[in-house]
Amino acid sequence: MKKLPDGPKTSKFLQRLQLILDPVGYLETNARKYGDVFKSLAKGYEAYVVSNPQALQKILTRDTEEFNAPGKWNDFLRPLLGDNSVSVLSGEAHQRQRQLLMPPFHGEHVNAYGQIICNLTKQVMDRLSADRLFVGRTAMQEISLQVILRVIFGIYEGDRYQRLKLQMSTIMDLFDSPALAIFLFVRSLQRDFGPLTTWGQYLRLQREIDSLLFAEISERRALDNCNRTDVLSLLINARDEAGEAMTDQELRDELFTMLVAGHEPPTTAMTWALYWTHYFPQIGEKLRFELDTLGEKPNPTEIAKLPYLNAVCNETLRIHSVAMGTSPREAREPVELLGCEFPAGSVFRPSIYLLHQREDLYPEPKKFKPERFLERTFSPYEFMPFGGGVRRCIGSALALYEMKLVVATILSNYQLELLEKRPVKPQRRNVTLAPKGGVKMVMRGKRQN
Repeated sequence: MKKLPDGPKTSKFLQRLQLILDPVGYLETNARKYGDVFKSLAKGYEAYVVSNPQALQKILTRDTEEFNAPGKWNDFLRPLLGDNSVSVLSGEAHQRQRQLLMPPFHGEHVNAYGQIICNLTKQVMDRLSADRLFVGRTAMQEISLQVILRVIFGIYEGDRYQRLKLQMSTIMDLFDSPALAIFLFVRSLQRDFGPLTTWGQYLRLQREIDSLLFAEISERRALDNCNRTDVLSLLINARDEAGEAMTDQELRDELFTMLVAGHEPPTTAMTWALYWTHYFPQIGEKLRFELDTLGEKPNPTEIAKLPYLNAVCNETLRIHSVAMGTSPREAREPVELLGCEFPAGSVFRPSIYLLHQREDLYPEPKKFKPERFLERTFSPYEFMPFGGGVRRCIGSALALYEMKLVVATILSNYQLELLEKRPVKPQRRNVTLAPKGGVKMVMRGKRQN
């Protein structure tokens, strides 16, 4: 057996700081130096960062056998999401929440949201002034936020709708730079020193959103939700194996989790897709040609099945991994990986970013090449934008569906011009890597089909 993998010798503090401020640099530097598995202290504890697909397959397919996926490794999310969020639960509690949450995010439920997403996209884009600069990320954030309010929360209009929209947008913008994102990862900084401080503002906004969400939950429980298709209504009606419903606090925490997971990552992914389809005009034109084959009023389900659209979205998620990694796994017993014998208790952090940058899987990985997803099929352990195993993102189907429909609706109906003359670089924003500057564009008008 080989000796256990080595890693950087710098302190926990410096490694953690680098991972927060420059996650790409931290991961790529250590992968070049130490290979497919390296020891890291960047999360404050010793863990092995893994990017080898064979090792990832073994880890993620044996979640309940040789490995465990305890929620304690996501404890830094508790102040943001709440104690009942599926992201921080473990064992039977985690399994129960997943079983309650999964049905609204699959099959016919997701398909039912298609036309809503297309209509919301047109409403936002139609409000942009012709020949005026706009920030792509701002427009995508508006679309994503409205999708959450209508599809997830089931709120369409009124004072509560407007207040939630404003407060949710504000709270997600609080940590929009690498320096401010530190507050999400370092618990010692999460103290309320007044309404003008970052964490003080966050707690105030959180309380205001909570009061609105609890009021909505209370009203909805008193209604007949049988004919409603929004996620909140479906969750209110859901029952576990013992016939128990979610409590108000559980609903609140899962709604907050959906706000974070369903707002920031889709916004970032859609912004990158807009950027690449206009940075390489030939890609945008090829995509428009494919979309035009569906006629003037295509069905959203038909749009989502288009192969080149799927390839463009997948390549966007590959080259700019919205999530840098998936939840850590802990070895229940001694385990052999890549010729090394790891002791029981070893912690492994699967790296989505490094996996998606492997030269052996994706030749010229820094180049945006959608064709690679037409030329071959990648296994779930070679391409995993939404994680894997028992902690794979529950909303992945809806997130990808939303991304496809928003990109397709914009390219089919509008002429945009990219103003960025130099390649846009990724920068930490909240828990994602977003395009620095947000991608500056100009609306040139509606497209004549």
